[in-house]
Parts: sequence; C-alpha cells; structure tokens
Amino acid sequence: MAAAAERVSLDLTHVVYDVSSQTSFVLALLTLSPILLMPAYAVLAVQTRELTIINMWAGQFFSEGLNIVLKRTFKEERPPDSKLHLDGYGFPSSHSQYMGYFGAFLICHLYFRHRFASTGNALLDRSFRLLVYAAITFWVALVAYSRLNLLYHTPYQVAWGLAIGALLGTIHYIVTEHLPYRRPLSVFGRVRTAILNHPLMNWIQVRDGWAIWPDGGREIEWKHWKDMYQQRQTSFHQKRAN
Repeated sequence: MAAAAERVSLDLTHVVYDVSSQTSFVLALLTLSPILLMPAYAVLAVQTRELTIINMWAGQFFSEGLNIVLKRTFKEERPPDSKLHLDGYGFPSSHSQYMGYFGAFLICHLYFRHRFASTGNALLDRSFRLLVYAAITFWVALVAYSRLNLLYHTPYQVAWGLAIGALLGTIHYIVTEHLPYRRPLSVFGRVRTAILNHPLMNWIQVRDGWAIWPDGGREIEWKHWKDMYQQRQTSFHQKRAN
C-alpha cells in the first residue's frame, strides 16, 4: 500500500490565535484583510473598467513582488513563537506592506482627485472627509497591529512593512495618477493617454472617470439611472391606467 502523502496547512489563509481572547479572534479576522481585498479589486476592475482601480491593483501586485524579493534578500527570521505555526521569513511584514500601500494610494486618491457629494455645509463636508481618512488609517493600523498580537512579526518588521508600503503607494499614485492629471503633456501624461487610447483598452472599454468627473462619474450615472427608472415607472402606471 502506498504511503499517505504529506499534508500541510495553506499559510495564505491559516491564522492561529488565542482562543481565550475575543480580541485575538477579531484581529485574526482583520489580518485576512489583504486576502479579502484581492477579490474586491478584481470585482471593481471588471465592473467599473476604471483605469485608476486597475492601476492601483497592478501596483498592489508589484508591492507583493517587491516584498518577496526583500524577504529573500534579507532572510530575517520571524519571532521565535511564530515558528509554531508559520514558516518563511519575516522582514518586512507582507500584510503590513500590503495595507500600507493600500492606505497610502487610496488616501492620496481621495485627497487629490475624488470629491464626495456635498451636504451643502462646508464643515460637514470637511468632517466627513477627515472621518474617511481616519477610518482608512485605523483599518491599516489594526491589520498591522494584528501581526504583532498574533506573533507573526516583530515591531521592527511591521514598521518597515508599513513604511515601504506607504512610500510605494504614495510614489506610485503621484507618478501614475497625479502627475498625468496635472501635467497631461508630460511623459507621464502621454503614457496614460497612450494606454487609454490603445485598441485593447477601447475593446474592453477601460475609462478614466476621474479625468472627467470629480466623483468618477458616480453621481451622473445615478442620475441617469434615476431618470430611466422614473420613465419606466411612469410608463408602467400609464399602461395600467389604460
């Protein structure tokens, strides 16, 4: 009889936490944020065909690739306790770098380009924007803290992961989004224009909504839907009346 094949845990989604602590359980869920964000990127990219979202997703893959290179270059071990449940090197923390990139790129986009619908009150608008920034930052910080609490990384590894990710996210946004928008005739702007005008991009209907609308086209799309919906409802009631 053939020997049974060795079975191992899939570290990608395998998280060990302190069963006696509710906090540890919540942090174990939060630490899966990078895994859950990947399908979210895919859904948004396919549904919206927005170049900014596709670009952000591409940068996220680059960040992950860079993290692998850095880990294999420095070969720094994880904390001793983490060897009980996870192999691989610990510097820099990939989850922290992932969230650092995600938070930096998203906050840059919300600050430089995106405009939320106004409430009519400048103070409320500003407060809401600050609340969004704070929520994103808090989420990033919680995921980074989860890597410490669950004993997967040292503070040093987490701090460097956050810093590398945030720096990469900021640079990637400025070079590929901010400069092309502010300086459309620069090399950055010309590259973005060439991408948008490429036959393949036209075929899959990729667009740059934020180049036209401050909210990426959300409000005008909703108004168009509302008009069409009201026309449909009116037509329906007229048919019933007849």
